[in-house]
Amino acid sequence: MPSSVPLSESHSAEPRAYDARSLMVLEGLEAVRKRPAMYIGSTDTKGLMHCLWEIIDNAVDEALAGFGDAIEVLLGANGAITVTDHARGIPVDTEPRTGLSGVEVVLTKLHAGGKFGSGSYGASGGLHGVGASVVNALSSRLDVEVARNGSRWTMSFRHGTPGSFAGEGPDAAFTPGGGLVKAGRAPKGATGTRIRYWPDHNIFLKDAKLSLPDLYARARQTSFLVPGLRIEVTDARGDAPQVEVFHHEGGISEFCDFLAQDPPLTDVIRLQGHDTFEETVPVLDDRGHMTPTDVTRDLGVDIALRWGTGYDTITKSFVNIIATPSGGTHVQGYDRGLVRAVGRALEGTRLLKSGEEVAKDDVLEGLTTVVTVRLAEPQFEGQTKEVLGTPAVSRIVARVVEAELGKYFSSTRRDDKQQARTVLEKIVAASRTRVQARIHKEAQRRKNALESSTLPAKLKDCRSNDVDRCELFIVEGDSALGTAQRARNAEYQALLPIRGKILNVQKASITDMLKNAECASIIQVVGAGSGRTFDIDASRYGKVIFMADADSDGAHIRTLLATLFFRYMRPMIEQGHVYSAVPPLHRFELTNPKKGQEKYLYTYSDAEYERKRAELTKKGIRFKEPQRYKGLGEMDADQLMETTMDPRRRTLRRLTLDDAEGAEQVFEMLMGSEVAPRKEFIVDGAYRLDQEHIDV
Repeated sequence: MPSSVPLSESHSAEPRAYDARSLMVLEGLEAVRKRPAMYIGSTDTKGLMHCLWEIIDNAVDEALAGFGDAIEVLLGANGAITVTDHARGIPVDTEPRTGLSGVEVVLTKLHAGGKFGSGSYGASGGLHGVGASVVNALSSRLDVEVARNGSRWTMSFRHGTPGSFAGEGPDAAFTPGGGLVKAGRAPKGATGTRIRYWPDHNIFLKDAKLSLPDLYARARQTSFLVPGLRIEVTDARGDAPQVEVFHHEGGISEFCDFLAQDPPLTDVIRLQGHDTFEETVPVLDDRGHMTPTDVTRDLGVDIALRWGTGYDTITKSFVNIIATPSGGTHVQGYDRGLVRAVGRALEGTRLLKSGEEVAKDDVLEGLTTVVTVRLAEPQFEGQTKEVLGTPAVSRIVARVVEAELGKYFSSTRRDDKQQARTVLEKIVAASRTRVQARIHKEAQRRKNALESSTLPAKLKDCRSNDVDRCELFIVEGDSALGTAQRARNAEYQALLPIRGKILNVQKASITDMLKNAECASIIQVVGAGSGRTFDIDASRYGKVIFMADADSDGAHIRTLLATLFFRYMRPMIEQGHVYSAVPPLHRFELTNPKKGQEKYLYTYSDAEYERKRAELTKKGIRFKEPQRYKGLGEMDADQLMETTMDPRRRTLRRLTLDDAEGAEQVFEMLMGSEVAPRKEFIVDGAYRLDQEHIDV
């Protein structure tokens, strides 16, 4: 491999052992090329950039551990990507379990590296040991050069297979076989690793290209997170090379100032803390067995925040310098500690009037924050590491934020005291603005709704103006409406009857849906529009509850209603405002109940009915022949209120949307135009049905 970029002398000593014995092999490489998206997220530009991040992050982990202070990234004119660090260098000695060199283990074995043990890295971004080997598997050629122990070592790979190339570039003749080769002497004191690779264009999409702005943004971000680290990016793909250097000594305080887009109300506030927690993890013992072991983890918390005069909120979160754009337990803990600290600070002032309260959005208004935590072996959701999942982190971060920010708000320093007062006044003003805007919107919405002639006459509305408290019951049939009207609490429970089964909107056009009287009535009553123009803040009710018979027709009606909300009012489901009532199936009437014993007992399934019947018989409690409800209309108002409508006693099933793509497929199968998948589903389910329970 050419040595155009010199490997400089390491700036750190080597206090911790780092050799091939630090590496741990877990499994092999083959599945990566078959399912690359499982490891890098996708095979488009995002996946291509993810491969580059994996190599850069390995170099950054060395700098984070105190080894090396410079990284060079070169985008070559021949399509090669080169990343050079000046750290310790990948181990070149033999790993005892595999008999391979440390370089070959790291670059060819999944879940192999120095980040599984406790001796090589205290905290790192590459935690799964798959990054370098995945990049190798997805490259048409990868060359590695290591400077270590006074020598230079080289090795080459094609699609993850070791071998040698007869010339430059990925198209050169390749001969499989061979291992790590000593290529000569290294300059005195020089250590480090240089990896050059060509992405395999048979794996990545044709339009997948490296994004220079994204690379610059990531390099700049990393230079903030690792103060003193110098990252040089050279783009040699054009006529003249473009060189950008990123080097910041100010750390995340400087990063916070860089991110903020409005004039400051406060200086950058630094919240730092440290704690430990116990975690049970599987550990590979000497016999090769995975044994659950309690280990003590160290957690370092470092947060920089600054309030400004604006209204936008900017939050960047990181775990061991790896960005977590979707947050995780560290951001949850930060939010909780932030709100608690502000709440306690306000308790010592007279800024809040009686009955007023502050919400999280009020606190976050105009706030720019960089949240960083450092710990060994954090639990990420997937190799792309976008969400931190370690549970204990939330508790520790919340405690650190609450304690440290509490000190800031109670500081007696003149500048801090004045800034803290200004921030609290801003937060209280934001709270009052939010409340007044909501009151005005609700009043206007109710006024428009009540004055509008579009609301159906059959709607039995409630009296309350509190949207969060109001409930809309969509009731099957006029017969059940009469009973429900006597059973409801008219203060906050509204009723809308529908006649039989509404239109299947999965197969119908939006025009047909709006022409359908029942669908139009539901959309008008909810009051928030439909489709792309749906505004959940305009909804007239905090809960929408489907109340249908506990039979197959009732289930069909609930499915049709769920389809309507999924297609045209999806935010109601996404934010947990749609429910299904659970009426009972059976009623036991005790003939001689004891003092304090309920006279009527209800069961909600056949299995529960059998258990309750056996229990009463065993205890010698006498009862009349249980009543089987076939519909809501068979209940009187007291029974319906007690079992289905009274919030203190009822059971509701919330409709949730954990997997939007999966839900789309299920709705299409059940309600779409294609008959074959639905027939297959019904036939398959018929074989599992107990014929004795069919009501014919």
